[in-house]
Amino acid sequence: MFNYPVLVLNQSYEPLAVCRARRAIVLIYEGKAEMVENGRGYVRSIQTTMELPSVIRLARMVKRPHRERKMSRHEIFRRDNYTCQYCGIQSHHLTLDHIMPRFRGGPHTWENVVSCCAECNRKKAGRTPAEANMKLLSVPGPPKNNGLFSVPYHYLGHREEWRKYLYYA
Repeated sequence: MFNYPVLVLNQSYEPLAVCRARRAIVLIYEGKAEMVENGRGYVRSIQTTMELPSVIRLARMVKRPHRERKMSRHEIFRRDNYTCQYCGIQSHHLTLDHIMPRFRGGPHTWENVVSCCAECNRKKAGRTPAEANMKLLSVPGPPKNNGLFSVPYHYLGHREEWRKYLYYA
């Protein structure tokens, strides 16, 4: 029960991290945080009964630098909303496509990589979109920085009460 994940929000309700219920209870008890969402059940001690938190908000603002997002397959697919950037089909079975092919000197950057279905990838082959007579649906670039890097995505399926605090959910 003390190992349940708890979403930690900054004073401004910005998601900061995920901690364990034990740490969240200590923060609440010390007055460093307040419970925003009730979790699953109660914690009992000799003297008191306390609700198990699911979401807590820190009492003081924590300043932290916003880091650049690392480029990965998952982040590119999320940026493009799991949509082929040539035909517009939405799928979870996508590949990555370099707009300017790498063997022709194209870099592996946010601006040169897009999500692509297998059929469009075969059609484009080792050419540029102009050479293949294909148009991009949107201009690629780095994703918007929402500041949330520390919340693992696998929690979202089990914690519906977290969705309203997460920007992309």
